[in-house]
Amino acid sequence: MNFNSIGYLLFLFVNVLVYYLLPQRARNYQLLLASYFFYMCWNPTYALLMLFSTAVTFGCGLLVGGKALGRRKLWLALSFLINLLILFFFKYFNFLSTLIGQGLALLGVSWQSPLLDVLLPVGISFYTFQALGYTVDVYRGTVAPERNFVDYALFVSFFPQLVAGPIERSGNMLGQIKAYHPFRGEDLIDGALPVLWGLFKKIVLADNLAVIVNTVYNAPGAYAGGDFLLATLAFAIQIYCDFSAYTDIARGSAKMLGFHLMENFRCPYFATSIQDFWRRWHISLSTWFRDYLYFPLGGSRKGKARTILNLLIVFAVSGLWHGAALTFVVWGLLNGLYQAVSILLRPAKQKLFALLHLRDSNPILHGCRILVTFCLTCLAWVLFRANSLADAGLIFSALLSVFRDGITLNLPAINATLPTLLMLGVFSVGLLVADWFICERDLMAKLNRRVAVRYAVYFVLIAAILLFGSWGEGFAPQDFVYFQF
Repeated sequence: MNFNSIGYLLFLFVNVLVYYLLPQRARNYQLLLASYFFYMCWNPTYALLMLFSTAVTFGCGLLVGGKALGRRKLWLALSFLINLLILFFFKYFNFLSTLIGQGLALLGVSWQSPLLDVLLPVGISFYTFQALGYTVDVYRGTVAPERNFVDYALFVSFFPQLVAGPIERSGNMLGQIKAYHPFRGEDLIDGALPVLWGLFKKIVLADNLAVIVNTVYNAPGAYAGGDFLLATLAFAIQIYCDFSAYTDIARGSAKMLGFHLMENFRCPYFATSIQDFWRRWHISLSTWFRDYLYFPLGGSRKGKARTILNLLIVFAVSGLWHGAALTFVVWGLLNGLYQAVSILLRPAKQKLFALLHLRDSNPILHGCRILVTFCLTCLAWVLFRANSLADAGLIFSALLSVFRDGITLNLPAINATLPTLLMLGVFSVGLLVADWFICERDLMAKLNRRVAVRYAVYFVLIAAILLFGSWGEGFAPQDFVYFQF
């Protein structure tokens, strides 16, 4: 059941209606059943896998909190071991097996890599990390072990954020799950606008841009540098619209039920450095890795060399989390390398700024930083989207040829027309402007306080979806990009 479907909107409407009609004691049972039904629409069998993971982390949380047998670390390790083994089996076994086979082939050893014919469970990386974060929180004493299995199971499976986040923290969600949420008309109003905004970003921008991106990136030897430049810029907007759209719909859906999910994006393409970008992009995952991997490794407390090593480890693991392919690992390492270079050059930069009497608040310098950060991010996105490292090499070579041959576009070959590009360009710029106002000027709250303006925005968004969106007869709605993670 995709968020960008009539089925989901009907599902949401029914569940909001039933939720507020039920007495308090029955509401969490209803939401839990709804969440499992939502997940079973993809694969009923894998709902049992999520239930097993939930039971393991619930039990380990009780054992850690109760200091059973005086082995708190043992139960924490057991929780991680079981869940990461499940994740490895479904997501990484074939990748590692193939990698070993390729390595042995280079040594002249013939070995047939065993491969598993299993489907990757939707959202497994998200709910696994959310459940593991809970066991760490219990171990650290930041939350008490949850003793109500229904409440805990709902924390793991809450349908708005189950499949692609945000990866919620137990300290934020468990209290909300236990709280009473009275019906408030403003919650419905506050939730409706993010849902519509998310649908606009997904259906109008992400899915239309995906046509260009998929056409070019799936045939890297058939296109020139200008085509790849356009496709790479298109992918930068596509993946942001696609992923942030899911978060918007998730947060809006949760708000209608009285829940507040954490912010997951904050104007990432206005970042002034790669470090700043990762403070703004997929915030729930970035902070998860910061709190549960980077800090335990030592963070930045053990000298410059150790800080850089910790960053490279974290970003390599982050790349692997995104996908079982070398392209993702190299993408992660490149983002870590960007930050390592920034750390190494920081003293020289500070001396240069002092010599030239430049301040960080200088508007021209600020704009240049945003532009450079965006360009570096787009170069990294090539690795994220390319189907292989060999394809990425061809794409980088084609992009470099732009400096020699100039920019030429073959619009018919990349399934694009000039009016379509103009429409996407105008909407993309409008998106970034609106994004800035949403983040910096609290635009959503202001719109919700002005009835006439709010309904005008509703009308514009719905009209844009109907007129320019990718939908209708013969169109198969595209899954959200992060469903594969």
